[in-house]
Amino acid sequence: MAYGEVIIRFNSVSFEYSSAKPVLNEVSFSVRRGSKITLMGQNGAGKSTIFQLITKSVEPDSGSVSVGNEASVGIALQVIPRDQLGLTVREFFEKCFKEKIYDIDPKIDTVLEAVNLHAPYEKTIKTFSGGQQARLLLASALIQNPDILLLDEPTNNLDKAGIAHLTRFLMGYEKTVIVISHDADFLNSFSNGVLYLDVFTKKVEQYAGNYFDAVAQIASRVEKENMKNAQLAKTIQAKKEQANVFANKGGNLRLVAKRMRQMAEKLEEEKVDIRKEDRTIKQFTIPATTEVNGTILSISSLAVVKNHKPTIKKVNVTLGKREHLLLVGPNGIGKTTLLESLALGKAKGAIITPGVRVGYYRQDFSTLRFESTVYESLDEAMQIGGSSMGEEYMRSVAAGFLITNEFMRTKIGSLSEGQKGLVAFARLVLLRPGLLILDEPTNHINFRHLPVIAAALSEYQGAMVLVSHVPEFVRQIRIDQILDLEK
Repeated sequence: MAYGEVIIRFNSVSFEYSSAKPVLNEVSFSVRRGSKITLMGQNGAGKSTIFQLITKSVEPDSGSVSVGNEASVGIALQVIPRDQLGLTVREFFEKCFKEKIYDIDPKIDTVLEAVNLHAPYEKTIKTFSGGQQARLLLASALIQNPDILLLDEPTNNLDKAGIAHLTRFLMGYEKTVIVISHDADFLNSFSNGVLYLDVFTKKVEQYAGNYFDAVAQIASRVEKENMKNAQLAKTIQAKKEQANVFANKGGNLRLVAKRMRQMAEKLEEEKVDIRKEDRTIKQFTIPATTEVNGTILSISSLAVVKNHKPTIKKVNVTLGKREHLLLVGPNGIGKTTLLESLALGKAKGAIITPGVRVGYYRQDFSTLRFESTVYESLDEAMQIGGSSMGEEYMRSVAAGFLITNEFMRTKIGSLSEGQKGLVAFARLVLLRPGLLILDEPTNHINFRHLPVIAAALSEYQGAMVLVSHVPEFVRQIRIDQILDLEK
């Protein structure tokens, strides 16, 4: 397929939120009209910032960002802004336009059909499930009929059918698309180019081909860099040893020794910095502390939502130690509502044995206090968990999740969604829950971390209730029971 003229161009763009938090350093790349591009990089590297620069919601500190020929831009964010959750469906779509759009309902119908969602106009946004909200986000971008479509983690919370529908849509979409996602198979199905944001150098590398092609090229480059460094290290060591020999002989040979050291220093400068974004989180364990030896959780009935109306369903679920339940069903059937009511102890027809501490991973991270610093959030979890290990232990747990001392002073609300996810997992380790409730724990998380997280959940010794729409992740976890809300 031939692509058109350049529609987006970054020319030596630098950007930082503060002197302590540089994001981009003289970044240059271009995107052609009609291409489908993957934007990849570690959690917190600045991918969403690139989207903000394209939409002009932030301006570069230096360099320029140009969007060609008055091209319009539509963006589907990772999550619906909190101040919009109280809007009705119609009000939500009306906010997509600067001017009032008369007779907007037919436009809403068209985009809801495109994302395969039935959503009554007067229904409030916050009453939709996470997967339904993901579809609303995509529809809010499509209703603007943009020349450039920016999608930030569009598969988060989507069920299998939703991801398949989105994939088919993007494969047939004829305009320019840039997607941030950690879903490798999804990305590979439609992308024809990759922009790779290196969190260490703060630069963007451009690769042709599909997602897997780019990953292979990046891996090959890393291997070559490592080989180059190893060879340079050998040469540097030899020069230093020669310098020591000549220096000990004295006389004019000391000048030779000095030149040898200078050569070694010059070679040190040629060494390539190893890509820090290729690190994964460390292996970890979520301690399960509970005095209960029998049933930890029992569920006799629950509400199932069909056509936006709840109906009560009789079930028979009991979980004790080392028993893991997978909750399945399509978007909107009531999985998130059930998990939230369980975590709050308000689920009718469900009983959590008194004295059992609950660890709750919520897909939108609303259990985190966004105004607190990471340090305060982790310290709070450790206090609730009753650990006497002290601050050094807390910091070591944080470091295992790539949470540096710099991030410890950062407010939760200033973190990327992926970084919030890692903080949420660190809190679970410090909390030491007897019952673990997890709602889409892979959302926003770098795919390199997922096998480590799956191993920790599989080995968890307490009772666990899990919701996840990522089959390859679920396959790595020990599951003892499956409760299908649709059947």
